Amino acid sequence: MFHLLLVIIYLAFISLGLPDSLLGSAWPTMYEEFNVPVSYAGAISMIISFGTILSSLQSDRLTRKFGTGVVTAFSVLLTAAALFGFSVSHSFFALCLWAVPYGLGAGSVDASLNNYVALHYTSRHMSWLHCMWGIGASAGPYIMGYALTGGQGWNMGYRYISILQFALTAILILSLPMWKKGTGVDEIESDSRPPLTLREIFKIPGAKEVMLTFFCYCSIESTSGLWASSYLVLRRGVSPDTAASFASLFFLGITAGRGLSGFLTMKFNDTQLIRIGQSVILLGILLLFLPFDSVTPFAGLVLIGLGCAPVYPSIIHSTPDHFGRDRSQAMIGIQMASAYCGTLIMPPVFGLIARYISVSLLPVYLIIILGLMAVMHEVLLKKVK
Repeated sequence: MFHLLLVIIYLAFISLGLPDSLLGSAWPTMYEEFNVPVSYAGAISMIISFGTILSSLQSDRLTRKFGTGVVTAFSVLLTAAALFGFSVSHSFFALCLWAVPYGLGAGSVDASLNNYVALHYTSRHMSWLHCMWGIGASAGPYIMGYALTGGQGWNMGYRYISILQFALTAILILSLPMWKKGTGVDEIESDSRPPLTLREIFKIPGAKEVMLTFFCYCSIESTSGLWASSYLVLRRGVSPDTAASFASLFFLGITAGRGLSGFLTMKFNDTQLIRIGQSVILLGILLLFLPFDSVTPFAGLVLIGLGCAPVYPSIIHSTPDHFGRDRSQAMIGIQMASAYCGTLIMPPVFGLIARYISVSLLPVYLIIILGLMAVMHEVLLKKVK
C-alpha cells in the first residue's frame, strides 16, 4: 500500500511539471491571437509566481488542518480547473484571472508533497520525485506541439493537460485513505499546536540561511534556463536554432542528473550531495569563462544542469533532520516561497544587466550567486548541528 502511494506521488509530480512549460511553448501563437505584445507573457508568469509564493507560505496551516492527501487532491483540482479556464479563454484579461488559481494550486501541492516525501521516504525517492517533475516539464511542450501541428490550436493543448489533471484528481481522491495508513503522519498532521508564524520561523536557527540557500539555487537554475540561448547567440556567435537546441540540454541535464542522484544517495548523504552539486555547477560556470570554441559553453551548460540536479531535492530532504519533523512543513513552505522569489526576481535582474551592460557577464553573475549559496549552506550546517 505504501509503495502504491509512492507511485501516486510520482504521478502527482509529473502532473505538477506538465503545465510549467506550456505558456512558453504556446505563447508565440497566443499573443498574436490576443493582439498583445509578446512581453505580456511575463505578466501571466508573475501572477502565477505570486500565487505559488502565497500558497507556499500557507502550506503549514493547510496541511495541519486538512492533511497532505486532501491538500494535494484539492490543489491538483484547482490547477486542472485553471488549465481548463485557459483553454476556454478568449482575452488576455481572462488568462490573468485563471493564472491566480493556477499559481495557488501549484504552490500548495509542491510544498505539501515535498514535505511528505521528506518525512516518510529516503533521499533517493526525493531525487526521483524531482526527476518526475522534469519528465512532466519535458512532456508538456510535446503535448502542446501535438495540438498545434494537428491544427487543433493552443486551446486544445491546455485542455489535454487539464483532462490529465482531472484524471489525477480522481486518483488522488480515491487514494485518500492511504495517506494515513502506516505512515506515522497522523501525529504530525493532527498536531494541535498553532502553525508557526513568519516571525517565529525567522527566529529558528538556520532558517534565514536555508532561505537564502534556496533563493540562490533557484536564481542559478532559472537564470541559466532563461538566458542560456541568448548568451550562446550574443556572446559566442552560435546560430539561434543551434543555441535553442543546446540550451535545452541544461534541462535534460537536471532531469537525468536527478535520476542519477537517486542512486548516488545510496553512497552519499544529503550534505555531501549538495556540496558535490555545487562543485559541478562551479566547473560548468568556469567552462563558460574559457574563450575556446562553441563546444566549451555547451559542455558548461550541461554541467551546470547536472550540478543543479541533486541540490534542490537534497536541501528539501534534509529539512526534517535540520529543523525537526514538527517544523518541517512550515520550513519547507518558507523554502518554497524563497525559491519562487529567486525565480521571480533574479532572471529579470540579469536581463537589465544584459541590456545595459553585456550578456557576457552571465558567468560572473552565476558565480557570485553560487558563492553566496555555498557560504549560506555552510553557515546553515553550523547553526543546526
